[in-house]
Amino acid sequence: MARIERPYYPIIYVRGYAMTKDEIVQTTSTPYMGFEAGSTKIRQAQDGRIVKFVFESPLIRLMKDYDYRDIYASGAEISDRLPARSILIHRYYDEADPAFGDGKTPSIPDAAAALGKRILDLRDRICGNSDSDRKNFRVYLVAHSMGGLICRCLLQNPDVASAEVRAMVDKVFTYATPHNGIEIGGINVPSMLSLNDMNNFNRSVMSQYLKVPADQANTLGKSGFGPERMFCLVGTNSRDYAVAHGLSSLAVGQMSDGLVKIENAYVVGSPRAFVNRSHSGFFGIVNSEEGYQNLVRFLFGDICATGRLDFTNVSFPPEIERARNQGKKITASYYIETTVAPRGAYTYELTSRTTAQESAVRREYSELFAADGSLIKDARSPTLFSVFLDTSKITAGSEVAFSIDLAVSNAGYEVDGALFLKQHIPGEYLFRDTLVLFAKRDDAGSWKLRYVWTGQNWATGTKTPADLVQLGQQAIGVTQQDPSVFSIPVKSNKGFGAMLNISLSPWA
Repeated sequence: MARIERPYYPIIYVRGYAMTKDEIVQTTSTPYMGFEAGSTKIRQAQDGRIVKFVFESPLIRLMKDYDYRDIYASGAEISDRLPARSILIHRYYDEADPAFGDGKTPSIPDAAAALGKRILDLRDRICGNSDSDRKNFRVYLVAHSMGGLICRCLLQNPDVASAEVRAMVDKVFTYATPHNGIEIGGINVPSMLSLNDMNNFNRSVMSQYLKVPADQANTLGKSGFGPERMFCLVGTNSRDYAVAHGLSSLAVGQMSDGLVKIENAYVVGSPRAFVNRSHSGFFGIVNSEEGYQNLVRFLFGDICATGRLDFTNVSFPPEIERARNQGKKITASYYIETTVAPRGAYTYELTSRTTAQESAVRREYSELFAADGSLIKDARSPTLFSVFLDTSKITAGSEVAFSIDLAVSNAGYEVDGALFLKQHIPGEYLFRDTLVLFAKRDDAGSWKLRYVWTGQNWATGTKTPADLVQLGQQAIGVTQQDPSVFSIPVKSNKGFGAMLNISLSPWA
């Protein structure tokens, strides 16, 4: 029997919300409660042909790629010893199905308490009486939607689990979890809407079972669980969410996954990635290649890379500059688009924030610069991405390589309160290029970073060493220990200037 060994801890999947009794019965009728669902779609191959693209599901890929095993045999759960690389489904809805329980739907605290018991049971069945294995036992929690709130309740509410149980949770990965509640028509779900437990997504109700103030629902409070160990995968496709014949997507609106607003889908301080997937369904976030690639790198990878863009200069077009010199009030805002993919990726990206997907970062000129054009103190510089990489997946050479497609565009100029359109050219960018980074850690533990802009150069051509700078953890917006921060100049002939600060940290 394989022993407990980092990073291949057992995994517990926690599914999301089932609204009706029919949905609950449909959920409990499947052994993996939906996590076995994959997708088969069409894509265009490099030779121009239209071919099928099969994603087998995250569960099956974990079994195929990392030798994980489920816990079923002979029509039942295995009752004796389990391998360390076990996958377990937290079937908290079973008791709500009259075929398995009393028909009563458990509350989130009840489901969290049951999850704590499952963790203890899993430890006993994997570790037996081995003191060393029991001491080293940890578990990963992987959750979709409301399942992420159940995991947070376990970690944050001391009434549902002991400190011993909470300490066994090593990492949490959430797909499309409403960490800051759900809003319908721009209004948070009312607390009095207890029908089918929909008030679970009201921030006041959430504050009670998460043990945080209502205005801090998307924080981990005083749990002691570091937000850097909770990855939040955020969906940005509101159009393909078909629940309630599309009425949910219509009510929730754009800049969402069809159910959860982008701004509500992450925990403060957590790493996060953005993928153009809907909340669930055939185009859903769980049964996506993008979700799986983020999952395995977060669980098993060994590098954390975070990028932040610090603006240094933004110039106005000549006509806008003339208007400003004439004393007219100029208002401007900018979209920052970022797409990150590792070397070797062909069918996926790790994160993508674009205007086309309604997920680009937006900054107003006044958040960055004073009226005279000088950079203001504590300018609101955006964190562009936090991705995890795995040196075991290096496909060429000895360096980890990944690309960053970076674009900055103007979202519109106003002159004395009127939108200035006369000279507007759609698609005109202040800056747009693709940066390829090559990172390596030497035997002494020091990071080396090289880069090449591929707009005019081959990615395999001459690379420039990046400058190591001392910005500090707070400045770069990461919480990893001992990050090495590198600064790369970003500039264009249009007067745009910035520094792209890349933080590299060991990850385990």
